[in-house]
Amino acid sequence: MQDSSTATATAIATGDHCPRAVLFDLLTALLDSWTVWNAAAGSEPMGRTWRAEYLRLTYGCGAYVSYEDLVRQAAATVGLPARAAQSLEDHWDELPVWSGATELLQALKPHCKLGVVTNCSRRLGARAAARLGVDWDLVVTSEEAGFYKPDPRPYRLALERLGVAPRDAAFVAGSGYDMFGTASVGLRTYWHNRVGLARPQGAPLAEIESPTLEGALPWLRTFHPAAS
Repeated sequence: MQDSSTATATAIATGDHCPRAVLFDLLTALLDSWTVWNAAAGSEPMGRTWRAEYLRLTYGCGAYVSYEDLVRQAAATVGLPARAAQSLEDHWDELPVWSGATELLQALKPHCKLGVVTNCSRRLGARAAARLGVDWDLVVTSEEAGFYKPDPRPYRLALERLGVAPRDAAFVAGSGYDMFGTASVGLRTYWHNRVGLARPQGAPLAEIESPTLEGALPWLRTFHPAAS
């Protein structure tokens, strides 16, 4: 008898009802960046505080400002030494992959275009995306788009480059802030809320919110080909 993960992977292997493209947040939906941030900060509470300040700066600035500069600025604001930001970058190529992420991407790759839309610099975005070992159809960073999510422009740039309409695509988010952007673009969204983040005030609901990626494959099977 097949276990549930094998059964869902087999079911989607036919490609039935699969969207034309699936886009992913990278640093929270697919990769456990929390562990590396916490280690660089010296503790989980300090890492969370640093990350919260970084997110406040990111989501408040809109137009792209150097990702690395924002990380350093956030560290200084919460009282961390300059070496914390350097430690984060030194361990960037050790970002752990969340369980289920590789299996999800492998199951989707034969049937969907796969892309990343991430708040990051080009340089660090490429290194992080390589952690998944998949041949991405595209990686869009906030540096390339010129704006940080949840501004709609990074999501739209990814869809335009893939040649896919929002109704024919899906997004797997890692942060509740993504829902502001995906809702404005018209992307159906699965929120992989691995660490139990609170939904930001006013953020639209995702179609599914789950602490794991296990439900993503069956959710994607609910898609139907768009009317021609």
